[in-house]
Amino acid sequence: MMPYSEACERNRAPILSVLARVFADRNRVLEIGSGTGQHAVYFGGALPRLTWQTSDLAECHDGIHAWLAQAGLPNVLPPIALDVHAPAWNIGRFDAFFSANVVHIVGWSGVEAMFRGIARHCASDCIVAFYGPYNYGGRFTSPSNAEFDAWLRGRNASSGIRDFESVDALACGIGLALAEDNAMPANNRLLVWRKRGGQNVV
Repeated sequence: MMPYSEACERNRAPILSVLARVFADRNRVLEIGSGTGQHAVYFGGALPRLTWQTSDLAECHDGIHAWLAQAGLPNVLPPIALDVHAPAWNIGRFDAFFSANVVHIVGWSGVEAMFRGIARHCASDCIVAFYGPYNYGGRFTSPSNAEFDAWLRGRNASSGIRDFESVDALACGIGLALAEDNAMPANNRLLVWRKRGGQNVV
């Protein structure tokens, strides 16, 4: 049976409305944490000029393969095994990165590792887009986000909704600058960073 996420179905159109604009001049996108594969086939189908590289832990690959096989999209590539904590990703360079609902799942060390990996594989003019819930000024933006955070931490103490300011500091630390903070349904955000001109990413 193909894996299915109701959340992916609900949020895909609002996310696409932003990605279609900010990825309009992109060529190669790495999706960090493709999950079920639903986002990949939806965005890849809507943005056929992009090469969309899926990735996730190996245990997620069967589900991603199933969605890709059904869609039959030549521009959406089979998943590569990617553990964000790995010291080397061995994936080449990309001019865009996308991730949805990963930052609050992995531990903070995983968030730091994501940005280190992006830094190693980011082209000179790359764009990074992260979707999910964030706190601002150390506060939840809604009661539902507070409840979600409690649920996350009850399942895994290292998970939880991150402070926007802390995540943005990691992005700035690898030479990215916040370009957009887009409001999304259900108290989520779609953050977009661009590489600052003239600054190397190492």
